[in-house]
Amino acid sequence: MTEKIAYYPGCTAKSYAKYMDSTARIVMKELGIELVELDRWNCCGTVYGLADDNLYSQLAPIRNMIRTLENGFDEVVTICSMCYNTLARANDLFKSDKEKADRLNAFMYKEPDYEGNVTVLHLLDLLVKRVKFQAVKEKVTNPLKGLKIAPYYGCTLLRPREISIDENIEHPSILSELIFALGGEPVEDPYMTECCGSYLTVKDKHLVADRTNKIVGSMQKRSADIIMVSCPLCQFNLDRRQKEVKALNPAFHKVPIVYFTQLMALAMGVDYKKLGFQDHYVDPVPILKKRGLIREKKKVAAKIAK
Repeated sequence: MTEKIAYYPGCTAKSYAKYMDSTARIVMKELGIELVELDRWNCCGTVYGLADDNLYSQLAPIRNMIRTLENGFDEVVTICSMCYNTLARANDLFKSDKEKADRLNAFMYKEPDYEGNVTVLHLLDLLVKRVKFQAVKEKVTNPLKGLKIAPYYGCTLLRPREISIDENIEHPSILSELIFALGGEPVEDPYMTECCGSYLTVKDKHLVADRTNKIVGSMQKRSADIIMVSCPLCQFNLDRRQKEVKALNPAFHKVPIVYFTQLMALAMGVDYKKLGFQDHYVDPVPILKKRGLIREKKKVAAKIAK
């Protein structure tokens, strides 16, 4: 029987990174879970408002909690780490500060009052707590054998501690466990929890290129074939800014940056042409072919009888 869960895709998964959305739906369906996209969801606000008196920035994420309840669910899952951080922290604030919760409800007087009764999950949370990695392993038909994968968490999955998806925020293991389940080889690196530069990529792409050089360069020195991420902004920065890195550092060797559901789908036997690899700046296909994980079907020319 297929389980249904409310699903908040976020803006990026509906724009330049549609492969996040499509591959997440594919792999979760294979695992017996249907992601039910929320009706009337809105942008989460992208980043959590840090100013103590800035309640305005909490309206967008809390409205998505209300949408979740309106859709008949009491938990919602997202595939974007930035969205997860914003939604979960706003939800945590609402539950822990009654005065601010009352002010938010009063401001949203045209909405039904929210009572803090929604649980926010990242898709990795769902895999760990409900699906279990053993179930993922059992669905693997194309194990990622021989592929050295560097897990990269970035900031928003682990910080602050209250919303971290891993108990050990200094040395998390969830992505490595997933890589093992997919048949790959995790290549852990000290930079796997470092910030990629986030939205400074808009203001100062060379600063982000410097971060990319340190993060990707360190993982490349450990012979990583591919870096696996869970955040679309991390994917963009570490992927696209390799162009600037290469210009500044000719000795730099490019490394593909892929989303974790892309590798899950590949390991589950989905045709690689459906995984969105063509949208990446650094193409993952060559290394995947080199490791024997992508095999082109040979075209047999029909013999014409004379």
